[in-house]
Amino acid sequence: MEHVVLAAPGLLLRPWRVADAPDVLAALGDPEVATWNPQGDMDEARARDWVRRRADWSSGEHVSLAVADPGDAELLGSVSMHRIGGGNASVGYWTVPAARGRGVATGAVRRLTTWGFAALGLHRIELCHAVANVASCRVADRAGYLAEGTLRQSYRYGDGRRHDEHLHARLATDPG
Repeated sequence: MEHVVLAAPGLLLRPWRVADAPDVLAALGDPEVATWNPQGDMDEARARDWVRRRADWSSGEHVSLAVADPGDAELLGSVSMHRIGGGNASVGYWTVPAARGRGVATGAVRRLTTWGFAALGLHRIELCHAVANVASCRVADRAGYLAEGTLRQSYRYGDGRRHDEHLHARLATDPG
């Protein structure tokens, strides 16, 4: 799959670069990110590997983009689509502390979702988050993902325990 660069109001979604590794290391070390996006112990070498894996779209099964400020290129977060296949995919994201509460995750998810339906021909995109992650529930709602139910003890998060998750989804036929 070819890399893309996507624009959204106040956001630039671009492929990851090895130069992003120090910012990724700092972001993944943030307790809020680490709680909901467990990566294990991270150092600069592992951060470079993390970036390289997300920059490699050759399998066609995932798309991962850095979310940056278009004015100064500051890293604001990450947005990705994974488990792409059969007309379906799942979306995930995180934001750095300074970007929270500004609509960054919502804008990035909306833009990647629109692209996924148009460019990849997807029919359904799912978004799951821990029930306790109230901010992610707001992102899902604001990005047009409808709540479908609760998945019991479906994912092991950063604290090592299994958590219930809320399942949200958007269909290509849903209003934007």
